[in-house]
Amino acid sequence: MRPAISRRTILRGAGVSLALPWLEALAPAAAVGPGKLAEPPLRLAFLFMPCGVNPDKWFPQGTAEDYEITEHLEPFAPLKNEILLLENLWNSNAVGRNGHWAKVPAWLSGGYVERSTGRDINTGGTSIDQVVSSRIGTRTPLPSVHFGVDEPRTGVDNIGGGFARIVGSYISWRDPHTPAAKEIVPALAFDRLFRNGAPGTNGASSPVQRDEASILDVVLGEAKAVRRRGSRRDQLKLDEYMESVRSVEARIQASMRPQPRWINEGDLGVERPAKGIPDSHEEHVRLMLDILLLAFWTDTTRVATFMYGDAQTSRNFSFLDGVNSTFHGISHHRNEPDRLAEYETIINWHMRQTAYFLTRMSNLDEGGSSLLDNSMVMFGSSLRDGNTHDPSNLPLVLAGRGKGSLRPARRLVAKEDTPLCNLYLALMHRMGLHEARSFGDSTEPLEGLA
Repeated sequence: MRPAISRRTILRGAGVSLALPWLEALAPAAAVGPGKLAEPPLRLAFLFMPCGVNPDKWFPQGTAEDYEITEHLEPFAPLKNEILLLENLWNSNAVGRNGHWAKVPAWLSGGYVERSTGRDINTGGTSIDQVVSSRIGTRTPLPSVHFGVDEPRTGVDNIGGGFARIVGSYISWRDPHTPAAKEIVPALAFDRLFRNGAPGTNGASSPVQRDEASILDVVLGEAKAVRRRGSRRDQLKLDEYMESVRSVEARIQASMRPQPRWINEGDLGVERPAKGIPDSHEEHVRLMLDILLLAFWTDTTRVATFMYGDAQTSRNFSFLDGVNSTFHGISHHRNEPDRLAEYETIINWHMRQTAYFLTRMSNLDEGGSSLLDNSMVMFGSSLRDGNTHDPSNLPLVLAGRGKGSLRPARRLVAKEDTPLCNLYLALMHRMGLHEARSFGDSTEPLEGLA
């Protein structure tokens, strides 16, 4: 039994810093609500690979249903019936904004990223995962999860156009100024899922007794006075802070009235990883992907992002045969055969890791359908070609059947220069945001997905 803690007590205990993990620890350990869902929920994930591809080894010849499997797509050959190969989608706001950094936050938002020293970050939009999780996130213990393998960068890349490196360290943005923190340590990512007890078990304690007044209602008078005295930057910061508190309150209230969740039987065999980051990069990546899989399987969240690396990842891939370079460094291959071969080897490795993840999803039964059947997983890059920094016709794959709302096993060739946000608008509708009329620079929901 957890002690009764009023909202005012929480406010006094946390001072002016209402840290999200601390509040989650005080919330009841809700895992299973009043019942089980009648059918599996729909999940949404985005897997990001930096530095583009070799278009000659990615984009195939053939028809919509009968296309060749190119070298880059070879790891996906056994999954051909589970994927949509998307073509001619792009972010127009990424044009001329820098080779790498500014294109990363635009990948999931379509926003126009401003140059900044890091103090006044403006990525021009909120990412789709955050828009979706803000609507459906109260149905699960975690609204969304965000994993990666590279630590966030600091400083400004003056060679690369004067952009703060932090913007290229995240694909998920809560608003144009605030990235959604990603976890890169496997054990901590695992612990985040199990903070309130093992998902799928009824470990709920009695509800926390709370005052009816909101934290914001209690401090609103003082907050308004502070806002009047503050600078414009202070006002923006305070508005963001108050909105964050309101969001946390909504999650706590939802946890008091837990909704039914989907309960899968069986053990995935994913144990808590050892402390720290594995020496093997492949082990690190697969651990993070396994934990993401566990998050979906246990219905701990229905929205997730994963970054294989930041905008200019310095990850050295010399553990691969024939490679002696970093991914970003070799992406500037200048079409030299030896360097191009290294670049392609690194890309193919990323494809194999993604195929591993999708195969595991397709092998997990959820009462007659697979976890992949009940998901929409997009994999791709914010660059078509790392050598030229081309942002047009991005390399993208959409896997899964979206609970019957997607028709895979084909190419979907959209009209040239179709906004990528058209796809996101269509995915938002499938995730239940039916009233959404636009997103980013969308013009209409992408047609032809079903």
